[in-house]
Amino acid sequence: MLSKTYQPKPGEIERRWYVVDAAGQTLGRLASRIAAVLRGKHKPTFVPHVDMGDFVIVTNAHKIGVTGRKEKTKEYRTHSGYPGGLTVKTLGEVRRRHPDRILREAVRGMLPHTTLGRKMILKLKLYAGPEHPHAAQKPEPLPNV
Repeated sequence: MLSKTYQPKPGEIERRWYVVDAAGQTLGRLASRIAAVLRGKHKPTFVPHVDMGDFVIVTNAHKIGVTGRKEKTKEYRTHSGYPGGLTVKTLGEVRRRHPDRILREAVRGMLPHTTLGRKMILKLKLYAGPEHPHAAQKPEPLPNV
């Protein structure tokens, strides 16, 4: 007798809340850990076509570290859609104005570039300072994925 393969349904997924302090952590290493949790790859029931992930709260996003000379050489490009509408900013400039965008863009690039990935990035809650308003969800420390 063959056993059937278990396929989790979207209504059966149990979501948990995790909190991580980004102070002193390396950008890419932290982003890959967060992306894995947002996708749900840390769960034994992971399937790539269902949003299995958990919520992640990141505090102290302005204190995230980068290696080498990336503060001056890494560039973030945006385009308005008009001719000549390319805007290029360095990591240092983005950190001064919007410190949470550095980590959000790094995590977003590691998620699927589909409607499923757009749903997953909504479960990431970033805060530049040490405080967050999600104490009611009783977040626990992010596991080593």
